[in-house]
Amino acid sequence: MILVKPRSKPKTTEKQASPRRISIARLMPATEPNIDDEAEERARGGVQSLGRAFSILEEVARHREGIGLADLSKLVGLHNSTTFHLAKTLVSLGYLRQERDSKRYRVGRPLFALAASALDEIEMVNLATPILEDLSRETGESGHFAVRMGDAVVVIARTSGAGAFQLTDRVGVVRPAHCTALGKIMLASLRPDQLQRYLERVELKPSTNKSITDPAVLMREIAEIRRSAVAFDDGEFNLEVRCVAVPVYHFTGEIIGALGISGPIWRMTDQAVQSRAKLVQSAASRLSIEFGARGLTKPA
Repeated sequence: MILVKPRSKPKTTEKQASPRRISIARLMPATEPNIDDEAEERARGGVQSLGRAFSILEEVARHREGIGLADLSKLVGLHNSTTFHLAKTLVSLGYLRQERDSKRYRVGRPLFALAASALDEIEMVNLATPILEDLSRETGESGHFAVRMGDAVVVIARTSGAGAFQLTDRVGVVRPAHCTALGKIMLASLRPDQLQRYLERVELKPSTNKSITDPAVLMREIAEIRRSAVAFDDGEFNLEVRCVAVPVYHFTGEIIGALGISGPIWRMTDQAVQSRAKLVQSAASRLSIEFGARGLTKPA
């Protein structure tokens, strides 16, 4: 008789885990680092550094006389060492510069180049037009925004008001500086030596019998415009038209253009000119803020 031995189960070296242990293992976090988590952490750190760098740039830009490391750190709310390393990187890129003697930080030229390229003529027109439209509605007169072009000014944006007898000047028209309100604003923005050279090379030709043709008289009027920041044209370019203009500033604090209104003399009385000058100043402040000028209060 042949005996058949029952087949025994093969022995295993590992003990089978209990269902309870498997459940606990599933709840435990993986010990190996997650690549996505590391990338997210690096991204958060990069955004934080970028935000801090922009805070430093903005704070330096607010201090035209420059600012030292200690004051800068306090204003941006960072430790001196953190501010130093971020500022050092910005200096190496050219967006900040540090004076050798005082060690104060100032805005670098590449930042000005970036801002200037962003504020090109098309962008200026896009920003100026809606503000001019509001001004024309408020005053009933034609609105203009002009910039300097050599020894003259060129109107790059204009709007019409609701009043009768509107001016028909087109965009792109060039006007002499010495006998227009817009032009006088631009002359007032020149340095004394620049204004002197202008008077030496430009003939002050009359457009009407009210035009200023005497350099000494023009110099006196420019001095008054610098004091009051308002320029007038009382029939000096067109006998039937009066104009008022004020300066528009950009991010450097310098005058970039002139904004004004024009209307017929019978409607633009002395009283009307004075009252509307305030509306023109309010509109110019709005536009200056759009161009990045600081220290101005946006009109309500």
